[in-house]
Amino acid sequence: MIRCLGLLIFYLSAFFLISASANAEDQAGIQLQLPKPENNVSIISESAPNLELSKPEIEITFPQIDMYDERQDSINSKTSEVSDTISDGKDKPRRAKHKTGSNQEEDLSVSKTDNDPFAGQPVIKQADASQQLPLSMSYPQDEKGIKAIDRSFVLFKETIRERFSVWLERSAKYIEIMKGVLKERKMPDELVFLPLIESGFNTNAYSKARAVGPWQFISGTAKRYGLVIDWWRDERKDPVKSTRAAADYLNDLYKMFGSWKLALAAYNAGEGRVARTLKKNNANDYWELLNKNQLPLETRNYVPRFIAAATIANTPEDHGFTELELHQPMDFDEVELKRPVDLQVIAACADTTVAEIRELNPELRRWSTPPNLQNYKVRIPAGTKEFFMDNFNEVPEEDLFSVEKYVVKKGDTIKKISKKTDTPIQALLAMNSLGGIERLSAGEVLLLPPDGKYAPDLDDKMTNKKKVVRTAKKSKKKTSVKKKLVSGKKSIKKTGKQKSRTKKI
Repeated sequence: MIRCLGLLIFYLSAFFLISASANAEDQAGIQLQLPKPENNVSIISESAPNLELSKPEIEITFPQIDMYDERQDSINSKTSEVSDTISDGKDKPRRAKHKTGSNQEEDLSVSKTDNDPFAGQPVIKQADASQQLPLSMSYPQDEKGIKAIDRSFVLFKETIRERFSVWLERSAKYIEIMKGVLKERKMPDELVFLPLIESGFNTNAYSKARAVGPWQFISGTAKRYGLVIDWWRDERKDPVKSTRAAADYLNDLYKMFGSWKLALAAYNAGEGRVARTLKKNNANDYWELLNKNQLPLETRNYVPRFIAAATIANTPEDHGFTELELHQPMDFDEVELKRPVDLQVIAACADTTVAEIRELNPELRRWSTPPNLQNYKVRIPAGTKEFFMDNFNEVPEEDLFSVEKYVVKKGDTIKKISKKTDTPIQALLAMNSLGGIERLSAGEVLLLPPDGKYAPDLDDKMTNKKKVVRTAKKSKKKTSVKKKLVSGKKSIKKTGKQKSRTKKI
């Protein structure tokens, strides 16, 4: 009983002490309040996760060419009052909208990709940026497109700077003549920079997909646009003829898609693939497809790389390429030949080298001009036409074209002659205009490549390699079929023996 009275007195004294301290705080004027939001900030619900800032009004401008390099300095200095991200508790980047003086809303966001060299930097969507891109392309409206362009600038200016410098130096040789072709076709001049990302302006470029030349045509598309590909020549390598075909192809793609971005994507991936992807995603813009990762990686990088390469090539000094040793522009005379002529003879008559003649005529694959043409225009160094003709008229006709001859014997076939003379079957067929199914008659004369002048080019080697792979696959199939047949026969014998044993039992 005494213990209970003691506890009651303790609790009552504690209560009176707490109430007394509260009254003292009220008398001293102390109030505890949560801070109120300022008038210029409106808090938006999670369904619209945006932070709207009315003050201060910031106008963001970029220099036309160097916008991709100087963007971060100008943005960071002018947007220090803007929060980079707004977390919703799930570590997802959310967007803040920032108003400029022109009442246009700019999207600000931050990437959290660890492997991205631009991670943690705000990205700006600029309303008037379409004027700054080649071919009057619209500027990407999201972070992914802008970052793709930025990465392309880093690639060319830092990662492969030396290689890109070589491409820029070599481009000077072909740009003027290619621009002339584009003007004839009434195509935009900026398309002349496309070979930078296709081949580095290398006329002998050859890809794994067997695309050839500065514009990297595959065989089917090249033939569709009038380029000749046979044993004697490959017009995909010619800077003038291939540019005409590329201009016609790009023009058709632009008519098909109504957008240069999509036209370039289709040039890389094929028009069918791009059309199917647009239909599948109900999209009508390249940047939409880029954002959805619906195109192959190479095609997703293709347009951003063209934008970066064309911008740098247009004014290389502004991007740090100040010590380029530019090649001399391609210049030549043309001579029409009415018979096949060895390149060695052409070089001697023009007082130059065979290498120079090949460089002026990169479409020629063999030691001579094509014998299957009655007339052929060959390029020689500029200013040497009269000198060439004077020398050419002095050369005996039998010395113009080198060739070996083989007399067919009884029982000979193309395959046997190929083994006897160590001449590729394709060379025999091409030099004698044969289809490969003809019967040879004894006494018939066949033309063969001259000793020491014929050498297989890269396309020949790739063709032979494919043939070897095909024969290897066929032999594997045959051996596997034989093994199956043998194993099948053994199993049949075993089952037969078992049946006979059961009968005896």
